[in-house]
Amino acid sequence: MVMPFNADEVFEMAEQIERNGGKFYRAAAKKFPAMSKVLLGLAAMEDEHLETFENMREELSGTELEDTVFDPDGQAQMYLRVMADGNVFDLKADPVKQLGTRNTPEDVLKMAIGVERDSIAFYVGLKEAVSRKAGKDKVEDIIKEEMGHIVALNKILQDLT
Repeated sequence: MVMPFNADEVFEMAEQIERNGGKFYRAAAKKFPAMSKVLLGLAAMEDEHLETFENMREELSGTELEDTVFDPDGQAQMYLRVMADGNVFDLKADPVKQLGTRNTPEDVLKMAIGVERDSIAFYVGLKEAVSRKAGKDKVEDIIKEEMGHIVALNKILQDLT
């Protein structure tokens, strides 16, 4: 059984995923100084996306903010954090291992595009756990934003080649 979510909870996860992405790319930039410009640029894109999601979240209202389950102990918050931390970017993994033999800006951008695709798949699956009245359309907005991120990354990749 899938736990029901509202749009506010999905935005909370989306924001955490963007924070994780920024941390990952900054850590990778320290370990790969020759590629720090590209990696720090990706971190900046994650920061911009975080701000976009924060702004979108501020516009939520009504049932998009209402709790979908009774949770007096706040365990839903911990669950959301685990879901966000366990999907897309793994902050416990060493960036050197995750980047592996990707040692060119083009390779890193291709990896970043793959990560964005993973995030879209995550949100598409999560969308099924959000009812219309709880803000399913807002989850669709997150997916559109992530698709836009892929378009931007592809443009950067094309400009490099």
